[in-house]
Amino acid sequence: MGMKLIIDTDPGVDDAFAIALAALSEDVRLLGVTTVFGNVPLENTTANALRVLQLCGRPDVPVAAGAARPLVHPQLARAGHVHGADGLSGRSASLPAPQREPEPGGAVRLLVSLLEAADEPVTIAPIGPLTNIALLLAAHPHVKPKIGRIVLMGGGVARGNSTATAEFNIWSDPEAARRVLVDEDVPCVMVPLDLTHRCAVSTAWLNELAQSPIGAALTALTPDYLASYRRSLGWDGIVLHDAVAVAEAINPGILRTEPYPIEVDCTFGPGRGTTLVDRRLPGMRGEGDGAVAPKTVQVAVDTDVAGLGEFVLGRLRRSVPA
Repeated sequence: MGMKLIIDTDPGVDDAFAIALAALSEDVRLLGVTTVFGNVPLENTTANALRVLQLCGRPDVPVAAGAARPLVHPQLARAGHVHGADGLSGRSASLPAPQREPEPGGAVRLLVSLLEAADEPVTIAPIGPLTNIALLLAAHPHVKPKIGRIVLMGGGVARGNSTATAEFNIWSDPEAARRVLVDEDVPCVMVPLDLTHRCAVSTAWLNELAQSPIGAALTALTPDYLASYRRSLGWDGIVLHDAVAVAEAINPGILRTEPYPIEVDCTFGPGRGTTLVDRRLPGMRGEGDGAVAPKTVQVAVDTDVAGLGEFVLGRLRRSVPA
């Protein structure tokens, strides 16, 4: 039957690749997709998710729109300069028009109904700001036993992108991220920038992907994204952040993880949105003011980069299911 997966997303070019990765994987039961503000406004992220699923021949997957803004404080900036004004390099309309409307009732209602109906643990892959997931866990704690694990793209161990130390998804709603990563007892895997940047793919990889119809449609979404990463990488390639996390969600162990306590900076100084990963040895983690929460998060620290690239490429080149 395949492992059960829900994706929470803010498409976004790398989100589009991640959704397609799950939608085209025959060993995955993609139960639903929920959308959140982030790279671009909620209206765009929802339309983009519907269009990517239509491209992949998966109009059967329900989509529900979620949070349009962070839990508490306004989002400081979007990422249109990276993903294009519509989130897909201005090319969202090049994807097929969706055959279904978003589900009535919104993202949290869909998440609750899918989890309540599940007869085995469900993996949730949040690849945007964590607002919907924080709302779900806060308002519906009875569904937590149905969540096998949360595999999220976000955070950084030694680097940021929105600021020197904060990664975009966490920085967009630090209070939500803290609720999920620090306060809740659901198992979490955090796939940080440090690893996703090491998994960047080249234009040669994209050219190989473009040999298939769906791959060609996905690579056509990348011009603005390529231009942005040409500046940050210093070579022609892109970082498929969210696809790295979804690869781990659907193939547990493709990333190597280590357990660390984490704190999320929710102050208003230059560290806001930073994930503080405590890499001290357990005996050095202190007591009193220096103590850390007993909860640990599995932080992805390594992978077979070439093998991961082949895994993602192979699945994205598949044909639309009959």
